[in-house]
Amino acid sequence: MSVSVGDRDALLQEAKDLRARKLIPEALAALARLQALHPRFSRLHQERGHCHVVLGDAPAAIGALRTAVDINPTLPASWDMLEQLYRRLGDGAQAAAAARQVAMLKQLPPEVVVANSLFADGDLTPAEDILREYLHEDGDNVGALRLLARIRTECDALDEAEMLLKSVLDRAPDYHAARLDYAMVLLQRQKHLLARQEAERLLAHDPDNREYLKQYGAACVGLGDHEPVIDLYERLLAGQVQSGGEVAELRLWRANALKITGRGQEAVEDYRASLTARPDYGVAWFSLANLKTYRFTDDDVARMRIAEAWPDIQDMDRVYLCFALGKALEDRGDYEASWRCYERGNAVRRAAGRYRSDVAEACVPRLKQVFTADVLAARAGWGVADPAPIFILGLPRSGSTLIEQILASHSQVEGAQELTEIGRYAGELCGRDPDCGLPLAPEALLSLTAADVRRLGERFLAETQVYRRLARPYFIDKMPNNFWHVGLIHLILPRSIIIDVRREPMACCFSNLKQLFGTTNQEFSYGVDDIARHYRVYLDLMRHWDEVLPGRVLRMGYEDLVEDLEGGVRRMLDHCGLPFEPACLSFHQTRRSIRTPSSEQVRRPIGREGLTQWEHYAPWLAPLENALGDALTGYRD
Repeated sequence: MSVSVGDRDALLQEAKDLRARKLIPEALAALARLQALHPRFSRLHQERGHCHVVLGDAPAAIGALRTAVDINPTLPASWDMLEQLYRRLGDGAQAAAAARQVAMLKQLPPEVVVANSLFADGDLTPAEDILREYLHEDGDNVGALRLLARIRTECDALDEAEMLLKSVLDRAPDYHAARLDYAMVLLQRQKHLLARQEAERLLAHDPDNREYLKQYGAACVGLGDHEPVIDLYERLLAGQVQSGGEVAELRLWRANALKITGRGQEAVEDYRASLTARPDYGVAWFSLANLKTYRFTDDDVARMRIAEAWPDIQDMDRVYLCFALGKALEDRGDYEASWRCYERGNAVRRAAGRYRSDVAEACVPRLKQVFTADVLAARAGWGVADPAPIFILGLPRSGSTLIEQILASHSQVEGAQELTEIGRYAGELCGRDPDCGLPLAPEALLSLTAADVRRLGERFLAETQVYRRLARPYFIDKMPNNFWHVGLIHLILPRSIIIDVRREPMACCFSNLKQLFGTTNQEFSYGVDDIARHYRVYLDLMRHWDEVLPGRVLRMGYEDLVEDLEGGVRRMLDHCGLPFEPACLSFHQTRRSIRTPSSEQVRRPIGREGLTQWEHYAPWLAPLENALGDALTGYRD
């Protein structure tokens, strides 16, 4: 539960007024109410420290003030009071340390100190206003510029944050804290190679810095380079681990890498070790469920139920636990209880998201108006005539990982997994809707010249080179959301191969509803109406691409592949211009890293269970069936 800034500040003022009237128990009670609503508000802990000073309880005052400065290191009053308290207790070393903090803050421009304090408490708008006004007078202050970049990062203005941090490093190349921020922003912007290069520069300065090592590991993961991070996380675990929370986090990350590289049993052991360090760690419970092959014990289920019922559990931990419980109960055949868990998890996750079905629906006619048959015909032959990229697209949970695994079992094809370049280019050229991440102004693509389009194709091939480690002639980008960008893909890479993987709508939508994706991914999948409308949008847009680019996209039905694997494989290989290889039929024996939720499933022979799994939940899926409407039969058109 949260409280508005106005209410928060009013509660703080109430506590201050009560302290001024010497009503200390009442002031502390007001602060307790405030903490329940806003636990990381630094000034409430500072005020609690002042209350304990009035009571003459120096240890309690120090504890509260230390909490305040841990949250917000730019609180001069807290540091000043800590210095006095430590001197009163005869702790000269701590008093001197507090005095140094006071002196350091006095050396900084007051505006920067105030803005930093506001930022620490989440007051982003006033902090940004103060900084921008200050930077009009002192535009080269790298500390102020870095702080403004951090604020813009919190506001999800990552392009501006990247630009600001680049300018900081141009002025101060040895500003390591700013370089770490820069690497983190690059990572958030999916610029994994650049992020790793920045981490390498930091590690050259301080090879054992744990934050630098973690950043390097995250960049490696982004690049699909999972093997080295297994040892890196083990190295961090062997070092000076700061807390049980850090142990849980590192064990989780290592387990993820083990899972992706096909070392499933070792992954289970590390997930369990993560839960030993933090028993209520929702993401670790969910990660076990997300293996798809793990079976929870009675004790596991009981522990998850207890954790999920805690009233003060974090929202995302609750979401993770709900999805994990849903899978555990599904495996036991308790489908009603399983559905209720999925339903609760989806409700909490959807409430935290920003997806809007109407925005996605409005994007389709804009794309149709831009990418007409005439527009595409007039630009025929533009772009780079390189057949290397194979795009596998559609909706999540439609079988794209299976298709990738089959094709990547061919001696001439490499699976590069889900790449973000195409969506990023669309955002750069057209703007990005803040709620759905879809192109705001696709008509901007009409202003591209033939030279612009060619450069974009060359850029894609250059930027994806880092994912091509096997030097095979063809590589796969299986980002499902690229169905929005078929027109752009065709423009910049006219000889690329495009495969639309399509799954029966009830099975596909249900599979999405019971799958928890990344923290910001596929937000249309957390509501029955949202996923149904998204499926219909997908069908509508794919029909358009088929009309204006006839024969350009190969449609592969998941059910058809299950019924006739060899026939489907031969059809795909023919479309790609590749000879048949038997290894594509024994795809489950191919050893490679797989990052998606289907990783363990495609390491087994193809099965039929996915065709009818949703039918166990039919009593609760009538709203989905109604929302899909004619898509239930029209998906094959």
